Amino acid sequence: MTKLLKFSATLGALALAAAPALAQDATMDKGDVAWMMTSTILVLFMIIPGLALFYGGLVRSKNMLSVLMQCTMITAVVMVVWVVWGYSMAFGGGTSPYWGGLGKLFLKGVNMDSMAATFTDGVVIPEYVFIAFQMTFAAITPALIVGAFAERIKFKAVLLFVVLWVTVVYFPIAHMVWDGAGLIFNMGALDFAGGTVVHINAGIAALVGALVIGKRKGFGKENMAPHSMTLTMVGAAMLWFGWFGFNAGSNLEANGGAALALINTFTATAGAIIAWSLIEGLARGKASMLGAVSGMVAGLVAVTPAAGSVGPVGAIVLGMIASLVCYFFVTTVKNAFGYDDSLDVFGIHGIGGIIGAVGTGIFTAPGLGGVGGADYSLAGQTFIQIKAVLITIVWSGVASFVLYKLVDMLVGLRVDAETESQGLDLTSHGEVAYNH
Repeated sequence: MTKLLKFSATLGALALAAAPALAQDATMDKGDVAWMMTSTILVLFMIIPGLALFYGGLVRSKNMLSVLMQCTMITAVVMVVWVVWGYSMAFGGGTSPYWGGLGKLFLKGVNMDSMAATFTDGVVIPEYVFIAFQMTFAAITPALIVGAFAERIKFKAVLLFVVLWVTVVYFPIAHMVWDGAGLIFNMGALDFAGGTVVHINAGIAALVGALVIGKRKGFGKENMAPHSMTLTMVGAAMLWFGWFGFNAGSNLEANGGAALALINTFTATAGAIIAWSLIEGLARGKASMLGAVSGMVAGLVAVTPAAGSVGPVGAIVLGMIASLVCYFFVTTVKNAFGYDDSLDVFGIHGIGGIIGAVGTGIFTAPGLGGVGGADYSLAGQTFIQIKAVLITIVWSGVASFVLYKLVDMLVGLRVDAETESQGLDLTSHGEVAYNH
C-alpha cells in the first residue's frame, strides 16, 4: 500500500528539493525529461486551442471570440501568477498542511541545476520542467470555470476573479492534495492527475458562479444552441489528444506507470463515449455529436484521478458510469433546478470528477484489476476518497462564493442587458468572429 500511495499521489509530493538536498548519486534520464517537456506542451495544447475551440463552438456566434479571449488571457495571467507566487504557495517547501509558504516567491532558489525527484529513488528531472508542467495545470483549471457563465460576464471581472481564485482556492488545494505536507495527501487520498485539484475544484466554482451571476437573458425562451458543433468536435479531439500529457505526464517518468495512464486515457474515454451515445439514443431516439463529445470529456475527467492505479477494463467501467451520471445531471438535474450552467461545467467536470475520485478508491482494488497491494482496503480507501472530495467541495464552494461577491462589489460581474443582447465579441473586444 505504501508503494501505491507513493506512486499515485503524484506531481510533487515527493519532488521539489533543490539539487544539493538530493542524493549525491541522483541521475537524470533524458528520456524522462523529454517526455515531461512533451507532456507540458500537450497540456498547453488542451487549453489553447483545445478548450477554447470546444467552448467557442458551444456558444452563440456573437460570443465566440469572447470565449477564445477569456481562455487565452486566463492562460497568460495564471502563468505569470504561478511564477511570481503560485508555485511557492503550492510547492514552496513549507510544512503547513494548507499552503507551501513564500519560500519560492519569484522562483527563488530555482536554477538550471535544481532538480525535482520522480517516483523512482535517485531519479530526477529539472525543477524548471516540473514547474512548467504544474503551471499548465494551474492555467487550465480556472479556464474550465468560465464555461458556466459564458455569454454574460464582464471581461475584467473574469480576470480579477481568476487571480483571486487561483490564489485562495487552487494553490491551497494543489498543496493539500499533491504536496508531502498537504492535508489531503497525508490522509492517504489518491489523485493521480487532478480529479479533486482540477475538476471538482473547477466544477464547484462553476456551479457557484452560475448561481451567483444568474441566467442568461432569454434562457429557456430563446434558441441558445451551439453555433458550431464542428469547432466543438475539433476542440474536443484536441482535448483528448492533449489529455495524454495531462494523465501520462503525471507519472513524471517515461515508464510502465506512464503506459498504464496512457492506455486508461484511451479506454475510459471510449467507454464513456459509447455509454453517453447509447443512453441518448435510447432516451431521445438519436445519438448526437454533442452527446458524443460530452461523453468524451466525462470519461477523460473521470479517469484523471484514477489513471495511474486502475486497470484498463476498470477504466472502461469507470468511464461508462461517469458518463451515465453526468448525462443525468446535464439533462435532468439542471432542468429540475433551473440553473444556467451554460456549457455544463458542473454537470461534466464537477460530477465527473466526483465519480472519478470516489471510483479511484473502488477500482484501484486488485480484485477489480487495480494496482493496489495485498493489504489494500477498498472500503477504507473509498472512505478516504470521499473525505477528500468533501474537503474540496467545501473549500472551493465557500471561497468561490466569497470571491464572486467581492468581484461583484469591486467591478461588477455581469454585463448589462443591452450588451448581452448585442454579444460580448463586439461590446467587449471590438471585433466579430465571422463577417457575414
